[in-house]
Amino acid sequence: MEVAAMIELAGLTKTYRHTVALDDVTVQIPAGVVFGYVGPNGAGKTTTIRILAGLMRPTRGSARICGADTVREREKAQDHIGYLPGQFVAYPDLTGAQYLDYLAHLHGGVDPKRRRGIAERLDLDLATRIGAMSHGNRQKVGIVQAFMTEPDALVLDEPTTGLDPLVQREFLAMVRESRDNGCTVFLSSHVLSEVEAVADSVGMLRKGRLIDVGAVAEFTGRTLRRLDVTFGARPPDTARLRGLAEVRNVQQDSQHIQIEVQGSTAELLKAIAPYDVVDIASHEPDLEEIFLSHYGQD
Repeated sequence: MEVAAMIELAGLTKTYRHTVALDDVTVQIPAGVVFGYVGPNGAGKTTTIRILAGLMRPTRGSARICGADTVREREKAQDHIGYLPGQFVAYPDLTGAQYLDYLAHLHGGVDPKRRRGIAERLDLDLATRIGAMSHGNRQKVGIVQAFMTEPDALVLDEPTTGLDPLVQREFLAMVRESRDNGCTVFLSSHVLSEVEAVADSVGMLRKGRLIDVGAVAEFTGRTLRRLDVTFGARPPDTARLRGLAEVRNVQQDSQHIQIEVQGSTAELLKAIAPYDVVDIASHEPDLEEIFLSHYGQD
């Protein structure tokens, strides 16, 4: 059955007595997309993920995976996902291989070559007892169990916790490959650089409300960026530059002008073209700056 969205949240609300953890969260995520889910601690990210994984019931609204409701059709929804919780735990007396064998049996079988290949990419020794593993290696076991079934959707909560930089890079490559093979990835992480590296779109959550959703490029286009322009001779009149629609601020220091722009730079570049431009440096906002611009607002 073809569905409009691989992951769909509709009016998702979760309350605990007098505390609202999620407030009317609505978003649709199509197949083959990495969706970054970001927000400060306590914003409701993990609550959302637990509902998506079928581990928690919403107070109101619904969550669907591949068209299956995560409450009414819990097992059907869970068949479509690979899930990595924020605090992954496993049977400490089993080796990594024994634990993954057990999960593969519950799933109805997993290609052992695929499982072994993922472990090798993460530099994980599956013969080690889980209780004797470092935190980072236990996290690798969690990643293997999420990816090994080749799910339609991956639901990942802080997946790179405890991983060294080389393994983080390999993990992000695995996310991209899964996306390119049609998998939808719901990625919650406080490491904004890794979200920016792989996400096609981002949802920003604050105090349980989804305050903004869009493609990463859309966020960048709506956020101020800075141009540092150096002129060899007399620079243009700053009052003229301030009059351009996309210009938000202009500061001049002798032959150097710093200009803050929102949106297209076409008119600005046209305005400075007749002058002796020696150098232009553009500072593009990264996801962390965009994040801070959103969460600095109250």
